[in-house]
Amino acid sequence: MSDAELVALAEAAGVAPRWRDYRDTMQDVAPPTLRAVLAAIGLPAGSDADIRASHDRLREQKNGVELPPLITADAGQPIALSLPPGAFRITREDGASAEGLAEEHGGRARLPAIDVPGYHGLEIGGAHVVLAVAPPRCFSLSDAGAGGKPWGLAAQLYSLRRQGDGGIGDFAALRRLARAAAGHGAHAVAISPVHAQFSADPDRFSPYAPSSRVALNALHASGEDLPALAEDAAAAVERERLEALPLIDWPAAARGRLARFRRAYDQNRNLPALRQEFVQFEPRHPELALHARFEALHAHFFGADPARWHWRTWPEQYRDPASPAVAGFAREHAREVEFHLFLQFLAERELAATQAEARAAGMQVGLISDLAVGSDGGGSQAWSRQDEMLLGLAVGAPPDLLNAQGQNWGLVAFSPRGLVRHGFAAFVTMLRAALRNAGGVRIDHVMSLSRLWVIPEGASGAEGAYLRFPFDDLVRLVALESRRHRAIILGEDLGTVPDGFREQLGQRGIIGLRVLWFERAGERFCPPADWSPAAVGTTSTHDVATVAGWWRGRDLEWRRRLDMIGDDQAVWFEFENRSRDRARLWSAFQASGTATGGMPAPEEPGPVVDAAVRHVGGAASGLVMLPLEDALALEEQPNLPGTLHEHPNWRRRLPRPADRLLDDRTVARRLAELDAARRTG
Repeated sequence: MSDAELVALAEAAGVAPRWRDYRDTMQDVAPPTLRAVLAAIGLPAGSDADIRASHDRLREQKNGVELPPLITADAGQPIALSLPPGAFRITREDGASAEGLAEEHGGRARLPAIDVPGYHGLEIGGAHVVLAVAPPRCFSLSDAGAGGKPWGLAAQLYSLRRQGDGGIGDFAALRRLARAAAGHGAHAVAISPVHAQFSADPDRFSPYAPSSRVALNALHASGEDLPALAEDAAAAVERERLEALPLIDWPAAARGRLARFRRAYDQNRNLPALRQEFVQFEPRHPELALHARFEALHAHFFGADPARWHWRTWPEQYRDPASPAVAGFAREHAREVEFHLFLQFLAERELAATQAEARAAGMQVGLISDLAVGSDGGGSQAWSRQDEMLLGLAVGAPPDLLNAQGQNWGLVAFSPRGLVRHGFAAFVTMLRAALRNAGGVRIDHVMSLSRLWVIPEGASGAEGAYLRFPFDDLVRLVALESRRHRAIILGEDLGTVPDGFREQLGQRGIIGLRVLWFERAGERFCPPADWSPAAVGTTSTHDVATVAGWWRGRDLEWRRRLDMIGDDQAVWFEFENRSRDRARLWSAFQASGTATGGMPAPEEPGPVVDAAVRHVGGAASGLVMLPLEDALALEEQPNLPGTLHEHPNWRRRLPRPADRLLDDRTVARRLAELDAARRTG
């Protein structure tokens, strides 16, 4: 088999046969990795005959006369098609239509520009396709009425407290936080992902490894607006125990909340007003009805045999969501399926009410949701969208200075060829789910719109390759949905970023992310005036140290305890470097006028947190988001990358109820100083 022919096929298919590492050195991708990635996108390359056949398939698709179900375009720009010129008819969303003869341009048809963004119908050459015409830019902060330099708070939703929450933060607590934050002048509250998890397996709770990025995590519903339910003495004692814990006991809290929801379903499902609203819910959300079927199937098979956790281990007839067997199961277990749909109904109406209340309280943006980069391959999104997912490949990151073996996140993402083949239906459905109850969305690892590091099953993070995605199509759809939902788009652009990528995002109005720890010029921390106006400024994120934790070296202590740094010499170097960095950071605060006097000791993080809030508040960033952990000067970070159970990831709870969280005099002062910095900066 010729490696040259394999490399040529990979390049033609969008699989990079080489990549540039963090040392600026070119690395070749091993042939087995190229073959595995090509096979996963439907282009077998296991033999010379396979390679020739896959080459032929690519050429046929490129030169063929068959259009995909959806074509994207920019408003005001001519539209090029892969068809010969001919008569066409365009029917816009508003009902207006136009007919004509397409121009000839390089032997292909070119349609006149369409000035009105939207999803329009196109008939040409016997084909009926959708034209998704995008606006030039996404909905912006100024479009939302957030003039000046707005700010907001970032919350790990699960960490919020309220009396009666049963040990897990929920939308009722979020409503209380949003009201309180608005009272301090906040324009937005960004939240951790609220994607659906696995009801039958509450041991899986990472918000960034969901079952589905379309359905919601039902454990965040509160049921607070339903008629009160009776609670026996034992249940009350257990609920109070769970609420008092500093760390979430996910399995126990999930069991308690689901048991409560089953009682709520049994007692309230037939209430006339609720029933009428619920009956109207299902036909509007077919993807949630499919998720409900998955939840019932997963509980059935996994509950009977723990070895059947993944849907690929189920009996074959149940692996296809459209099979008669799945339909038959849904009929036979109608009540169980309806229960899981009822959970989605509760979660959706509560999240919508929370956004409405945030806006009513005076927030111009309100909630900013978080869209994970992938989902668990054993979850409902992969089961229901198999032809649009990269089954057999995990996404991650290539080796870098901190991770010599790269990173394998254990998630599956969309297939670029599958998306095109299906008219980007799964992507658009996911976007709409993230946007319909929010004033914005943060796209985790936004580089996935352009490329992803993909890793064959069973391989290490270092044994991957970059896979190209149809960036122009995806970013147009993002802009179009952003405008239709009147929601801003944030893109998490940290890590390895392709050359020119941030500029491309900026041209489309996608807001990047700048973090205090990473805003440096060499060893020096950059002045806040130099931060990008086209990005969100923040003190920290869920994956890095809090300000108080960084100053005390709490993150280094964790890494040393878990042997994540190296030998004694490496540990010494890390702690010495942190000591030097403290001096550099305090000098930066003094230079920006946000700190005076001598540098506090590592055991005194309070003044440093105050200075950091003022410093980032004065950034040129168009929006500043302050994590609650930094508003409260907490030392522990929500997640420590590279760990699973060694560190209590996604389990920490905040110290006070959400409605009183910001009442502390020191916290209120910090928020007032942040608000003042944004108004005068």
